[in-house]
Amino acid sequence: MRKRFLNVLGTGWRPSRRLVLAAGALVALLVLAAALALGTRSGHDTAEPRTQSTPAAPQESASAPGPAAKSGNTSVPGPPPLSDPLAFARASAVMLWSFDARTTRHGEQLAGMRTWMTKESAYADWDSVQAQIPDPVLWARLKDNAQHATATVSEAHFPSAFKAALAEKPTAITEAYIYAVTVRGKTRLAWTGGGSGAEDRQITLAVQCRPGTDCRLVAVAPNVAP
Repeated sequence: MRKRFLNVLGTGWRPSRRLVLAAGALVALLVLAAALALGTRSGHDTAEPRTQSTPAAPQESASAPGPAAKSGNTSVPGPPPLSDPLAFARASAVMLWSFDARTTRHGEQLAGMRTWMTKESAYADWDSVQAQIPDPVLWARLKDNAQHATATVSEAHFPSAFKAALAEKPTAITEAYIYAVTVRGKTRLAWTGGGSGAEDRQITLAVQCRPGTDCRLVAVAPNVAP
């Protein structure tokens, strides 16, 4: 039983078959950063050197975000007001790995997740993000079994290829201010009859943190080396 429920939420979920992040500026940054596996439209923690044109990436030691507000009639929290890509990626991973099928409908879960997305449609890859939760049929199974999950994050870092790309071309980040961040953590599951389980998780996210604005989620980037 434990294995069955872990498979529902683990690597058995179908991954996004494409990572669409948009052409132009994003390609210039992320292709250089070593293969965010861009589609046809698309294109341990250290701060990057600060220059006049390139803001330094925050240190991973940035404090963890506090609880975010609920996003409507859903258990999905709204995006926290963060300008640090590492801290925002940590919060995003917790959001993506947590759910409560007892109280939240499939459509509500998606609506809550969407509030985390960048409004810049040229870069947003919604398909890769919504692929992180089961389809409506499987969601109904989770609801029938009163399944719910909470998540914790152990660490977040910039992938080495991303850091190398920024070192090679520091001004590239100023095109779209999109950062690749790999997050590791754990999901704890519970379901009807006292069943429970846990699973280690890892995800690489693309997050946008323009100066003077709060960060937003761009995409899930499964093909970036950690």
